[in-house]
Amino acid sequence: MRRVRERARLARERVDLPRPVLLLLACLPGLAAVLALVLFAIGADRTAERADGSAETRPARPHQAPRPAIVPRSRWLEKDAPPQPPARYDDEVAAVFIHHTDSPNGYDCADAPRIIRGLYTGQTDAKHWDDIGYNFLVDRCGTIYEGRAGGVDRAVTGAHTQGFNHRTTGIAALGTFTAGVPVPQAMTDAIAALAAWKLGLTDSDPRGSVRLTSSNSLSRYAAGTTVLLPTLAGHSDGYMTSCPGAALAERLPAIRELAAHLQGRT
Repeated sequence: MRRVRERARLARERVDLPRPVLLLLACLPGLAAVLALVLFAIGADRTAERADGSAETRPARPHQAPRPAIVPRSRWLEKDAPPQPPARYDDEVAAVFIHHTDSPNGYDCADAPRIIRGLYTGQTDAKHWDDIGYNFLVDRCGTIYEGRAGGVDRAVTGAHTQGFNHRTTGIAALGTFTAGVPVPQAMTDAIAALAAWKLGLTDSDPRGSVRLTSSNSLSRYAAGTTVLLPTLAGHSDGYMTSCPGAALAERLPAIRELAAHLQGRT
């Protein structure tokens, strides 16, 4: 009996009992009230345990889009490439920045891995970066490639938008999309699908906006400045550049709408 009372005392310290439960316990005889309190505490503990990080009990995001097919970086990265340093991560992906790679457009899609490998070499050799800056790349046929290492489903810190690499994902359209250049529909559809999935992981609306803090005064904003930016933004929204090109920038509103539709938003 003493052990039961002691467990009940501990349970009262751990559990914030609802008023109806307290009233019910007040009506029960001594031992029954103690046992009821213990059982309530055990049930509350179990509920906490289930909600305390186990994947199967986490509620599904209400606007989670399906993950599109993504070609792994092993398909374009040479086997003798230098070893990668450990990836860096943020807590979540709160926004997506759209880029173009400023490379030729008239490529065969089967040649995309070679082109991506060339971009990687240019950024790691000439610029001395530790990896390709973009988290993802999309070719004109709509094929999505994994870019920067660290895991496509994780919030990998990229090197794509000066001042705003944290808590964002960089998606690069393979090609140059200045004013008047046609932007392939397959490419924009794939960008929308990818953005819908990544932003859906945090239930972020691609048509909305988000507050981000600049980490570098070389961006459009001084380091430490918090600004309101589109959740699905163009590179030029955060940095002084013409990227992603006027033609692709014109398609951003339609990409946002399609991404929101893929998330099941109205």
